[in-house]
Amino acid sequence: MRIEFDQDTCIGMFQCTAEWDEFEEDNDAGKAILVDGEEVDEDLFAREVPETAELDAKFAARSCPVDAIAVYDDDGEQIIP
Repeated sequence: MRIEFDQDTCIGMFQCTAEWDEFEEDNDAGKAILVDGEEVDEDLFAREVPETAELDAKFAARSCPVDAIAVYDDDGEQIIP
């Protein structure tokens, strides 16, 4: 499973940080940060999700009020949102 986070879209509600500890608050920027995320495009960060964290990653994506977080299955199909 892979997660992508569009930091530009993020509005800093930080609901994702309560759902998965791989998201942290950047209070200076007013945005969340995807820990160990690789910038794959401007302000778009991605990383693999360990099997043990898949449920937490899905909850983090679903909690985002602006759909800044997308989750893809192992076949590359977007499953959230």
